[in-house]
Amino acid sequence: MQPVPAPRFEELVGEALDEVPEQLWEMFENVVVLIEDRDEDEPELLGVYDGVPLTERDDYGGVTPDVIRIFRLPLCEHVSDEDELVDEVYITVVHEFAHHLGIDDERLHELGWA
Repeated sequence: MQPVPAPRFEELVGEALDEVPEQLWEMFENVVVLIEDRDEDEPELLGVYDGVPLTERDDYGGVTPDVIRIFRLPLCEHVSDEDELVDEVYITVVHEFAHHLGIDDERLHELGWA
């Protein structure tokens, strides 16, 4: 599908974030979500988590926030229409938040989120 304009994609990510259950929001700590067109090193990535998962934090005070990046262009290229894009954005957001919580790709695959 043709890439949706950046403002529309931002809306879709915002809607996906709004759908994250409150119980999960309470677990997020020191994390920010950014939207970018594409990862420079791995241009096919849909999203990426950069940080220290909650399960691995010991002395974590005074550090910069963890970052979740959601990539607009690969997500648009991965789907055939906007309905699919909405679903894939949500799946990507949940997938990256799961990494923040300490859930690895193998477990996400078992759960159907990879």
